[in-house]
Amino acid sequence: MKKIILALLIVFTISSQAQDLKWHTNIKEAIAVSNKEKKPLMLFFTGSDWCGWCIRLQKEVLLTPEFKSWAKSNVVLVELDYPRRTPQLPEIQQQNAELQQVFGIQGYPTIYFTDVVKEKDGKLNFKALGRTGYVAGGPKAWLAEANGFLKNKI
Repeated sequence: MKKIILALLIVFTISSQAQDLKWHTNIKEAIAVSNKEKKPLMLFFTGSDWCGWCIRLQKEVLLTPEFKSWAKSNVVLVELDYPRRTPQLPEIQQQNAELQQVFGIQGYPTIYFTDVVKEKDGKLNFKALGRTGYVAGGPKAWLAEANGFLKNKI
C-alpha cells in the first residue's frame, strides 16, 4: 500500500511540474501573449521524437526548476516541432515549415529569441535577439547564454 501511495505521489509531482509552463504551438497566439506581457518569444525548433540533442536539452535544461522560474519571468515559450512519428495537425505542420524557412533552420535543436515587429503587408517581421541550441553545463550555463541575448532587447 505504501508503494502505491508513493508511486501516485511521484506521478502527481511530475505531472504538476510538467504543467508549470505554457508552451505555445500556435505562433499567432504566442505573439498575442508576447505583445500583452511585453516579453520576447523563445522559439524552440525541435524534433521531439527523434532528435537526441533535443531530448537531451529538454532533460538537462528545459524541464528543470531553474529554467521554469527563469522562463516565467523572461519569455513566451513557443515549441515548433518537426516529429517523425507523432501526428500533427496540417496547419501546425504548415506554420512550422514556414517558420523553419523564415529563420533558416538547418539543425535541431535551435532556439531563437526574438521580438515581433508590427506586421507589414500582412506578414510578420521578427527582430532577432539571439540564437542558440544545446549548451553543455546544464541550466546555469544555458541560462547565462540566454540572458546575454535578452540584454540585446531594447
